[in-house]
Amino acid sequence: MAQKKFNPILTFFCCLLALVIGFIAAFAVYTYLQKPHGGDVYVSGDLQIHFLELGNKYTGDCVYIKAGETDILIDAGSRTNSVGTIDSYLQEQMNGDRTLEYVIVTHSDRDHIACFAGDNSNDSLFDLYECETIIDFPRTNQYSKSGGPSATFERYIEKRDAEQEAGAKHYTALDCWKELDGAQKVYELSSGIEMEILYNYYYENDSADENNYSVCIMLNQGDKHFLLTGDLEEDGEEKLVEYNDLPEVELFKAGHHGSKTSSNDCLLSVIKPKIVCVCCCAGTDEYSDTPENQFPTQAMIDRVSVYTENVYVTSLGDESAPNGFVSMNGNIVVTSNRSGVTVEGSNNNTLLKDTLWFKENRSCPEKWR
Repeated sequence: MAQKKFNPILTFFCCLLALVIGFIAAFAVYTYLQKPHGGDVYVSGDLQIHFLELGNKYTGDCVYIKAGETDILIDAGSRTNSVGTIDSYLQEQMNGDRTLEYVIVTHSDRDHIACFAGDNSNDSLFDLYECETIIDFPRTNQYSKSGGPSATFERYIEKRDAEQEAGAKHYTALDCWKELDGAQKVYELSSGIEMEILYNYYYENDSADENNYSVCIMLNQGDKHFLLTGDLEEDGEEKLVEYNDLPEVELFKAGHHGSKTSSNDCLLSVIKPKIVCVCCCAGTDEYSDTPENQFPTQAMIDRVSVYTENVYVTSLGDESAPNGFVSMNGNIVVTSNRSGVTVEGSNNNTLLKDTLWFKENRSCPEKWR
């Protein structure tokens, strides 16, 4: 029998084809592992959501989010003297980096914008950080107020516009929803982690309550979801449910600092939160002399208790303390990764229902007994 001749060209192409098939197969396996499957989420890094204490006895919102290499800051209350506290915390988390990829400003109330505004004694955070994209509220009642806009609001606009002139992109939440001029409904923060700008009816319609203009954010990490609604009130929550297909969530930042007018059944019955974080200085009379109306309120607690006992609060009012407050849970960090979702407070991990303040000032809901 004649021996077959070796064909180097055919052999080369066979080897090349094998390499190509092998590369395609390896890439397909890698892509599959990067995507969420069932209850497991594979991402390039942890998702961390930090609810900050603000260094004084006043209630305010400031939420720092770390998603892979992306840094996001949502709101910056409560008074301008919180700038140093917020800056120090961010620098610890960002290892000296001074670039925020995204800044979200939910609405125009002082306890959400003070540290973006700054004043003669305190820098604006816009002066301290390079902000790549700023997303804020499409509407405000500031211009129709008796006496005109507040000084804090006017400084916020001035500092925001200066940041835009320095190179930041500025969009309203409505721009994002309509995807105008490069704005997006959904921003990919890291592999497997997205920030979704939800639709709020009051982006386009007037409300007598400034809180209803709040920018609403959903963070999505595969089948895990994290909802932040600023100070949205009941009307706004009803519309949020009506106009968005909301999933059940791992985390809900209690609306309006745990007030009796937010975190209503219309929203809670849909999102069924597993964890609720409250940004407030518990028990202070800043907004009400009536104890049951002080944050976090009994009404909010009763409604949330149907779904979870995992309620955490940043601070506690204490007039005997140097700055009028002490930590309750402290800075609260919610971390989500392939191991699950965890909560860590800088002071402790005590549930609200187990705190001395709760036992002395609130009634325990039946579901928590």
